[in-house]
Amino acid sequence: MRAIPTLLSAVALSGMLLLQSCGPKYEFNLDEHLGICGIVHAEAAKEAGLDYIEANVSGFLMPEKSDEEFASNKALASTITPPIYSANGFFPGDIKIVGPEADIDRAVKYSETALRRASEIGIKILVLGSSGSRSIPEGFNREDAEKQFVDFLKRIAPAAEKHKVILAIEPLQTSETNFINTVPEGARIARETGSEYIRVIADLFHMARMQEPPEDIVSSADKLVHCHIAECEERTPPGVKGDDFTPYFKALKSIKYEGRISFECSWQDIGAQLPKAVAVMKEQIQSIK
Repeated sequence: MRAIPTLLSAVALSGMLLLQSCGPKYEFNLDEHLGICGIVHAEAAKEAGLDYIEANVSGFLMPEKSDEEFASNKALASTITPPIYSANGFFPGDIKIVGPEADIDRAVKYSETALRRASEIGIKILVLGSSGSRSIPEGFNREDAEKQFVDFLKRIAPAAEKHKVILAIEPLQTSETNFINTVPEGARIARETGSEYIRVIADLFHMARMQEPPEDIVSSADKLVHCHIAECEERTPPGVKGDDFTPYFKALKSIKYEGRISFECSWQDIGAQLPKAVAVMKEQIQSIK
C-alpha cells in the first residue's frame, strides 16, 4: 500500500491518544457516512450503499435563474436516493470575489439565492472552492484580496445562519489557485467572519498534493465540517493506486470528527471502481477503530 507523503509526528500522535482517553467514549463512524460528488452517480451510489450525494451549486441550484426555472430541479431533489446532503462547484468563473474586477453585490445575491434553495431541498453544506473566482490577480495586494474575501463572507453569513446551511471554504492546491491553499489558512479566515455557519473542509486529495500534514486537521478542528477524498497522483478513487489515507483518518478520529466524506474522483469505470473504493475506505477506517 502506498503511503500518503505525510505522517503524524510522535508528539501529535501522543496528544491524540490522550484526547481519545478523556471523556465519554467516542464512536468513529466515518465509514458509515460516505458520499459521492455528482448527481449523475446516484444509481451507482445507491448500489454501493453510500449515504448521500454531493450536487453542484451552479448547475443544480441555478442561483442566477428564476425560481420557476429552478422548480424542476427542486422537484427532482425529492426523488434522488441517496439524498442530496451537500453541494460544491459554487461560483462560475465569471463571478469574481477578489481583485479589481470583484463584483461583490452580484456574488452576495447569487450566494443568498443558493443558500435559500439549498435549505428548501434539505442541503446542509455548500462547498466554496471556485478557484477562478477567488484567485488573486497578478499585482493585486494580497491583504486587500483577503479583506475582500472576508467582507464577502461576512455579508452572506446572515443568510447562511437564517437558512441553517453551512458555507465551507475549500482549500485548493497551488496549481489551481494562489489563495487559501491549506486547511489552517481556510480555518483562520472562517474564524475571522465570527460566524459558526462559515467553516472549512479538508480535501485529502489537495492536502496530499500540497504535502500538508494530518496535524493541520487537528489544528483546524473547531472549523472543520466536511471532507473530500481521492488518490494523490491522478485523482483516482481509493484502491486504484493504493494510497494509504489512515494518517488523515487518525487525525479525524483524534478530533472526534462527526462529519462526512465525499468521493471526488476521476472515474474510469464507476460500476467497478466505486464498490472497491468503498471497501478500501471502510477497511482503512476500521483499521484504526
